[in-house]
Amino acid sequence: MSFLTNEKLTIVGAAGMIGSNMAQTAAMMRLTPNICLYDPFAQGLEGVWEEMRHCGFDGIDFTYTTDIKEAFTGTKYMISSGGAPRKEGMTREDLLKGNAEIAAQLGKDIKAYCPDLKHLTIIFNPADITGLVALIYSGLKPSQVTTLAALDSTRLQSELAKHFGLKQSDVTNTRTYGGHGEQMAVFASSAKVDGTPLTDLIGTDKLSNDDWAALKQRVTKGGANIIKLRGRSSFQSPAYASVEMIRAVMGGDAFRWPSGCYVNSGDFGHIMMAMETTLSKDGVKYVEPKGTEAELAELRQSYGHLVKLRDEVIAMGIIPTTDKWNTVNPNL
Repeated sequence: MSFLTNEKLTIVGAAGMIGSNMAQTAAMMRLTPNICLYDPFAQGLEGVWEEMRHCGFDGIDFTYTTDIKEAFTGTKYMISSGGAPRKEGMTREDLLKGNAEIAAQLGKDIKAYCPDLKHLTIIFNPADITGLVALIYSGLKPSQVTTLAALDSTRLQSELAKHFGLKQSDVTNTRTYGGHGEQMAVFASSAKVDGTPLTDLIGTDKLSNDDWAALKQRVTKGGANIIKLRGRSSFQSPAYASVEMIRAVMGGDAFRWPSGCYVNSGDFGHIMMAMETTLSKDGVKYVEPKGTEAELAELRQSYGHLVKLRDEVIAMGIIPTTDKWNTVNPNL
């Protein structure tokens, strides 16, 4: 069986639950025979490397290292889950300072050791902000950096399928945009339930307005619910979706969900947020979503929340003010 590419894929945070699942998923999808596992936690990292070997994957050369220069040198694709995870009672925003500092260092290390990186996908929270910080310091182009936002759209699909007693795949084009946090904008106008527009069902005996409001709440709190149920933050779903993203930019199957990307047009400036995106070998391209006035107002509100977080990170001195970004990264 052939691979999509022979180029090096580095998984940052590989000793963690998300990272180890990413390694396995990338191997199962046969993206590349050249997978490097990086994590500063040596013992756990070696354990993941051993387990990947025990899977007996055909033709894959897993390497592992706690040395960042070794891990990053020659890397063409990178997925990073290398931040602190969320614990019960925490919001994604509670992780802001520590994970923004990790993202800044990640960006600097990319610039130092793999400036020819083709694509970076960031999945540690708050992903919109950590992705933005990493982009600023990496020197990469905006088209080369994405963040994981898909889980909100898959959670919307899942909740609607549960409500209507359908297979998940019978609910199509579910979309959330803006921030990957509880202030996300949940769009109903694009979705179909077994071929019927979702907007035709909301406010009927099939899905009352109260039911819809409660369902939306379950979507925005989907990650918190996993923590409550499993005692730890999501790891299988972010691992799978992020490897699907990297597969698309390697030239594989199209990515089906919105991605977080750098946005600086129209009503939205100097921010990383979920848009309607296409991922390909040319990187990420986005268009602003179409929706009802109420949905677009919700999207602007979500953007306002992200701007506040971005400005907090500026106030912490982790990133410069927006007018100075292009002195750090000429692509911005």
